[in-house]
Amino acid sequence: MSEENTPREPGPVRTARADGITTVTLDAPHRRNALSARLMRALYTALEEAREDPDTRAVLLTHTGNTFCAGADLSEAGAQQGPTEAPLALARLLRTVVEFPKPVVARVTGHVRAGGTGLLAACDISVAGPGATFAFTEARIGVAPAVISMPVLPRVDPRAAARYYLTGERFGPREAARIGLVTLAAEDPPGTGDDAPRDADGGGPRGREAVDAALAPVLDGLRRGSPQGLRESKRLAAREVLAAFDRDTGTLADLSARLFASAEAREGMTAFLERRDPEWAVRQASAR
Repeated sequence: MSEENTPREPGPVRTARADGITTVTLDAPHRRNALSARLMRALYTALEEAREDPDTRAVLLTHTGNTFCAGADLSEAGAQQGPTEAPLALARLLRTVVEFPKPVVARVTGHVRAGGTGLLAACDISVAGPGATFAFTEARIGVAPAVISMPVLPRVDPRAAARYYLTGERFGPREAARIGLVTLAAEDPPGTGDDAPRDADGGGPRGREAVDAALAPVLDGLRRGSPQGLRESKRLAAREVLAAFDRDTGTLADLSARLFASAEAREGMTAFLERRDPEWAVRQASAR
C-alpha cells in the first residue's frame, strides 16, 4: 500500500509525501508553532524519515495557522536542566536543517518572529506570500538574536540586519526578499491587494495560490536533480553558514543563556506573556 499523502497521526508536526517531495507541516497553530520541546522532537523525527526515504528529493517546510513559527516557547523558559540546554537545542535543530543532505524549502504564508526567522534562514530556499510578516523581536523582551544569527547573518544584508535586530520593526515579504532573508516574495494576483480577505492560514486563498505558483518551478527543478548533485550543491551553498556554526555555537549559546537569565529578560518575558510594556521600556512623551 502506497504511503504517499498519508498524514501522520495528530501532533505538532504532520508529514505527507508526493512526487518526490516530503511536505513537513508545523501544526501547532494554537501555540503559534513555537519551538517547544515537543514540536522540535517531532520535527527531528519527520526530517529523519525524509532523510531515509530514497524517493524524497526535497523537503517542503510549511505551517498551519497564521504563524509560520513564533520562535522560542516562552512558557518553557527556565524549564531546562542547564542554562545552555535550550540555546544548544535550538542550535542543533538549525544545524540539522542546514546540514540536511536534501534541500529544505520553506513555504511561508503567515508571520515569522524571533527564533522562527532562524528556522527560516536555515532553509535553502524560501518563498513568502503576501500575508507574511517578519520581525526580530528579541531586543523587545530583553535578549538578542544570538543563536539564530548563525544562519541569519551569512544570508542577510548587514545594514538591514542591524536595523531590524535593533528596532524589532515588522517588515513584509518584499523587504525580506530584498535583504536576503527569503528567496522569493510571491505577489498577490492581479485585482487583489491590501483589502483582499485573509484567513486563518495567512494570506487568504489567493495568497496561498501565489505562493504555490512561485514554488512550482522551484520544486520542479529539485525533482530533476540527482540525489548526489543536490547534496553536494547544497553543501557548497551552505558552506559559510556551517562555518558560523563551527565557530560560534558555544559562544552564542552562552550569550543566549546569560541574557535569558537576566532580570531584564525576566521582566521582558513576563510583560510579553501579560501583554503589557516592560518596566524598562521608555514611554514617549505625548505631544503638546
